[in-house]
Amino acid sequence: MWRSTDTRKVLLAGICSLILTVGLARFAYTPLLPVMRSETWLTEVAGGWLATFNYMGYMSGALLATSISSLHTKYQLYRAGLVLGVLSIFCMAMTQDMLLWSLLRYVAGLSSAAGLLIGSGLMLNWLMRNGHRPELGIHFSGLGGGILVSGLVAVLMAAVHLDWAQQWVALGLLSVLLFIPAWLWLPEPAPANKQQATPPAPPSRQWLTLMIAMYFCAGVGFVVSGTFTVAMVEKIPTLNGLGSWVWVLVGVAATPACFVWDHVSRRIGDMPALQLAFAGQIVAILLPALSMNAAVAVFSAALYGATFIGIVSLTLTIIGRHYPANPAKAMARLTLSYGVAQIIAPAATGYIAAMTGSYQGGLLMAAALMLVGMGLLWKLHTTPTHSPTF
Repeated sequence: MWRSTDTRKVLLAGICSLILTVGLARFAYTPLLPVMRSETWLTEVAGGWLATFNYMGYMSGALLATSISSLHTKYQLYRAGLVLGVLSIFCMAMTQDMLLWSLLRYVAGLSSAAGLLIGSGLMLNWLMRNGHRPELGIHFSGLGGGILVSGLVAVLMAAVHLDWAQQWVALGLLSVLLFIPAWLWLPEPAPANKQQATPPAPPSRQWLTLMIAMYFCAGVGFVVSGTFTVAMVEKIPTLNGLGSWVWVLVGVAATPACFVWDHVSRRIGDMPALQLAFAGQIVAILLPALSMNAAVAVFSAALYGATFIGIVSLTLTIIGRHYPANPAKAMARLTLSYGVAQIIAPAATGYIAAMTGSYQGGLLMAAALMLVGMGLLWKLHTTPTHSPTF
């Protein structure tokens, strides 16, 4: 058993950890990048490299998570990630040195891996051990909440004319408030009971391979829209200057969506729910490729927020449920596939945009790969989870 029975506090700890490590330490850089470029020496190329270092840190954290089995070690790494998240935010305001900024963005990436992968694995373990449904919808509302908070805070800070360094400090102060419940209320797991029932056999290699391939396709769909949504919105005359507000809308749509997808999954099953989320995201990707209408763009952003978060929540819940002894390790394996997609797809989309003069080709590429993902989901739905025994 775990050393806590207050479910609301535990769930709030998980939500706060995601807002801190993902919403602020990782995502807040996106809305702060324009003010950093206008008020410091930071160039477009250097800004891109800082984003790359952030993702390198995240991938390093995912690799580390795949190698760890001890619950005690994972809990200590989760707490270390919280500390690193706060420090990486505050320290961005204290320098303009590219080397230090790169190191801080790398550290922020490590923090987000600790919060998203290790923290989510600990949360799922806690839910299963304490008799709750093995669903991460409430927990993953922190992802949408993180996007919402980072976007809103950036808009508010710009409205009161804080400079770039003051904005990082303000985010650091907010991160401290989130740090307190995230540190205090997620309980340390007790040592495993040696008399505990033997965990079920892991899924077959074919099933896991299909899941990894499906999640790669999901990663392409997520990152192409996530990377270029604001840029595409800014190209629409009636929405020029409102890109940050559209990013806030993505967070507004994503925050409650996990609850909805948990409910849908209970009603129609895990794989059909994932297929429905894929279908919705395909529509969200295709709409801006087919129309430059402002209302269509706004609807597309909201639909994107509501569906990408469902895909992440449902997929990581499913994989964690099938690997109850070490859910964080299994989640990290899929995340590496998702991460490879996020490295390849933006570059490919950028080259397509450079050759064609628009993002339409990149969006069509992403939609096509999401269709492949739907096919893999159909295959998963008809593939036995475990290898047959004779």
